[in-house]
Amino acid sequence: MKNTALLLCALMLAWTGRAFGQLPVMATSLSTGTPEQAELSKITAENMISDQKLKKKGQQLNDEKEDLRLQYELQVQKQKLKNAELEDALDRLSSENKLSSEKHRRDLDALQAALDKAVTENQLAKEKLKEGLSALETEYERLAAQDKLADERVKAETANAAAELQKLGLANSLTAERNKSLLLGLAQQVETLKLENDLKAEGERALVLADDKEKRSIELAVKRLELEERRIKLETLAADSRQARLKSELDLRERKWDWKKEANTEPAYLAQPFREGRLVISDRRISLNGPIWTGVADYVTERIHYFNNISSSPVFIVIDRCPGGSVMEGYRIVKAMQASRAPVYVVVKSFAASMAAVITTMADKSYVYPNAIVLHHQMSTMNWGNMTQLKEQLDLAREWERRLHVPVAKRMGISLEEFRKKMYEKNSNGDWEEFGDKAVDLKWASDVVNQIEETGFVKNPDVASNMPKPAFWLDERTDEKGARFVALPRLEPFDFYFIYNPDRYYR
Repeated sequence: MKNTALLLCALMLAWTGRAFGQLPVMATSLSTGTPEQAELSKITAENMISDQKLKKKGQQLNDEKEDLRLQYELQVQKQKLKNAELEDALDRLSSENKLSSEKHRRDLDALQAALDKAVTENQLAKEKLKEGLSALETEYERLAAQDKLADERVKAETANAAAELQKLGLANSLTAERNKSLLLGLAQQVETLKLENDLKAEGERALVLADDKEKRSIELAVKRLELEERRIKLETLAADSRQARLKSELDLRERKWDWKKEANTEPAYLAQPFREGRLVISDRRISLNGPIWTGVADYVTERIHYFNNISSSPVFIVIDRCPGGSVMEGYRIVKAMQASRAPVYVVVKSFAASMAAVITTMADKSYVYPNAIVLHHQMSTMNWGNMTQLKEQLDLAREWERRLHVPVAKRMGISLEEFRKKMYEKNSNGDWEEFGDKAVDLKWASDVVNQIEETGFVKNPDVASNMPKPAFWLDERTDEKGARFVALPRLEPFDFYFIYNPDRYYR
């Protein structure tokens, strides 16, 4: 009884704890992105909420099932308790019946003993007193009747006890049948509930399977979209990779082309650039080609000043072909050469005449190819005005001649008159031209050079040819007779063209 009560208390506590238990709570988070991702997130959230509802409903059904199971077990325990009480009552009745049977048996034994004693006494009395046989027989009959009455009484009591016992057995059997019927009804209810629960579980499982199927279809669609997106990304990456590779190849090709545009070597800056007929020219070079007119002096002198601000390495004025030009522009070049901290060397490769010849001769050092031509002559020009103006212009021209030719004649070791006389000895026009090796003998140049190494040309000339022409570049034209010519710009005041122009190419 005590163990049964403890078991019932434990079951009640378990049912109470289960009834007031906490249900799990799930939180879903929705992420925003593209419309497809938002729709997918919405469907996923709805599926999760549906899953939570199904789980909650399943949990409620399980709780109801557990409650029914606990109620069934409680009923079973109550029935067991009631059966135990009935068994206790049956045991008590059995014990009482047993005690009553023992008491009746003892009474019977006592009566039997008394009977035996009476028989003995009767026999003794019969033997002793034959005279009182009748009285004894009567007494015997009376005693026999009493014994019979007692026996009947005992039988009646025994029958009553048996009837009561049978009644109790029938009551117990009826209770047992009723309990069996009740248990059967509860079992049927439990089975019915179990079947209903199974049916509901199957329905829920079908819903879950449907949800899972829909979820899998959505996930499959999402996977396909992700796969398509990855494929597109892969194709994009492949295209980007190809494009990057092509761009890299183009960049590499461009860099190779850029690399080929330059010699990728440093120019040689030699303190003594001329040795044994070989001249090494660096990138500190200034080209002086074509007629010298307004702007050429700026072009040359600015570069002389720039190179001086870098270092004191030699600067080279390289003349390919220069017919001369403005005396003012040329004189500025001569003065810039004389004032330069870095030595300025003039190099004549083909032809230097007039003002260009004066620049060559006035340089500290000038180098000419053996077959290059240097030409000195008197300054010639065209004047316009009245006689007084013409005389003034002639005097100015003579002063320019003195300032330009006296230093040349002095370097040759002769006078200006001797220099002018020799011009006409060589040529009736006064154009005294000499090849480079002879010009060196006349001290028009310092040295003959047989080999020139241009280390300053570090860029591809084809690319350099695309460079814009200098501002003082003169364009060639054709006159009405088909003769080519170059129109010289108007001179500045007090200036003269000191230019070699035998065919009137410069006009």
